[in-house]
Amino acid sequence: MPHATTGTPSFGHRPRWWTELPLIAVVYGLYSVGRLLVHENIPAAVDNGLAILRIEQTLRINAEHPLNRLLTGHPVLGIPADFAYASLHYVVTPAVLIWMFRRRSAAYRAARTWLMTSTLLGLVGFTLMPTCPPRLLDAHHGFVDTMAQYSSYGWWGAGASAPRGLSGMTNQYAAMPSLHVGWAVWCGVLLWRHGRHPLVRTVGIAYPLVTMFVVMGTANHYFLDAVAGAAVMAAGALLTRPFMRLADRVKDRVKAVFVRVPASLTPARSTIVGDGCKTSAGERIPGQWTDSADSSHARTRSAAEASDDAPAAAR
Repeated sequence: MPHATTGTPSFGHRPRWWTELPLIAVVYGLYSVGRLLVHENIPAAVDNGLAILRIEQTLRINAEHPLNRLLTGHPVLGIPADFAYASLHYVVTPAVLIWMFRRRSAAYRAARTWLMTSTLLGLVGFTLMPTCPPRLLDAHHGFVDTMAQYSSYGWWGAGASAPRGLSGMTNQYAAMPSLHVGWAVWCGVLLWRHGRHPLVRTVGIAYPLVTMFVVMGTANHYFLDAVAGAAVMAAGALLTRPFMRLADRVKDRVKAVFVRVPASLTPARSTIVGDGCKTSAGERIPGQWTDSADSSHARTRSAAEASDDAPAAAR
């Protein structure tokens, strides 16, 4: 049922798919182009990466080292992890978005806005803090690039997780925050909140945890990158409803400017005789609006005159 009050945000309304696809494509395009336009300040990115590593070592939370050694020494784990890093990010997220659109339409618009807002916040993070991933640090820091080690098994090249020959089409120094983890958190929350089958909710818990294991084990992200990715999603969740209200107000103003009701569709009363004016019985203008009370009074008066004339006729 539509809202009765103009300007009330329709949070439960599901947009149409033919308007959603261009919107999602534009936002993802802006995100992708934005990553490429961010200047690859390699010295600053390396400094930031080493600073993160030192903080983790001080706090004893540098889990990337043991996980990376595990995947490097065991191809049976390393190869699937590389496939997961290179594919799930781009498969599971759209699948959950489509699932929300088709099966949980009342919550779809908020879920989509949350994802887009958080993604754009991540782009701000890439711009303000370029970060060298562990796999691109000097070898004496103890990391091995598993994507390069197992590149012969997949479609990715040694330069990045992008397909071979396209490593130049991605910014390899955009490690902070990790949107692999951020998007996985988004998927997990929606699967847990809106899934009805226990298996779906279990996947909602497991998928973000598996993603954290993969991004750190493949030496693509630090543990703090993963924490920052989750924090970005939390900030995006807080901004979702204000952003939706703003979008609704803008949409209402645009409609007010461009959508006009044609004058021919508005009812109009005759202005030949003003409101409240009355004429005598012989002065009625054809087509003039008359009051129902006047018509009733006229019929009563005619009947009374007829009854008065009847005795006279009899005499």
